[in-house]
Amino acid sequence: MTEIFRSPNEVSISIATVDLATLRQHLLDLFCQAAYREGDFLLTSGQRSSYYINGKQVTLHPQGALAVGRIVLSQLPADTDAVAGLTLGADPIVTAVSVVAAYEGRSLPALIIRKEPKGHGTRAYIEGLDLPAGSRITVLEDVVTTGQSALKAAERLQQAGYQVNGVIALVDRQQGGTECYQQAGLPFQPLFQITEIQQRWAELHASKTEVEQHK
Repeated sequence: MTEIFRSPNEVSISIATVDLATLRQHLLDLFCQAAYREGDFLLTSGQRSSYYINGKQVTLHPQGALAVGRIVLSQLPADTDAVAGLTLGADPIVTAVSVVAAYEGRSLPALIIRKEPKGHGTRAYIEGLDLPAGSRITVLEDVVTTGQSALKAAERLQQAGYQVNGVIALVDRQQGGTECYQQAGLPFQPLFQITEIQQRWAELHASKTEVEQHK
């Protein structure tokens, strides 16, 4: 039985079978414990921030990847034919969702969008199976700031003849991504808003401090 990371109350659960609401709460805790940091950081967008979220600490975590795969799969539009995302942040997410879908008897190919075309061979931007023109694809992302990474992936897919039916992100930093996708006509849904992560992080941090003070 595959077990999830230990939660603050040391209860271990099966991430393969636990209900999605419980799984979401444990995934939130993993983001707080492994991915979220406070300090002075320079983001990919060029902006400076007092906090940083390294989503790969969750999506490359063995239990975290399975949790992400299950939850994101449940959020996909019903007509989705494949999932895709811009390398590198989306790579483990599209893979996890595709594998979880296969275990559930559903064929859902994963596509990876290069930032630059391949330097040899077909010089393609998109890695993965060749799908029929008009296939409906959902773009996945780990952390959204301005929204440009997922938007670039969507544009590459559309140029290749596919339809993009929405964007799903693990975390929305609430710094313009939602507005970016609205302007592009792309439905957008994040699993977590940054405020939810910050609130839970503060709760866990306070609890940890209290325990250490009583040692």
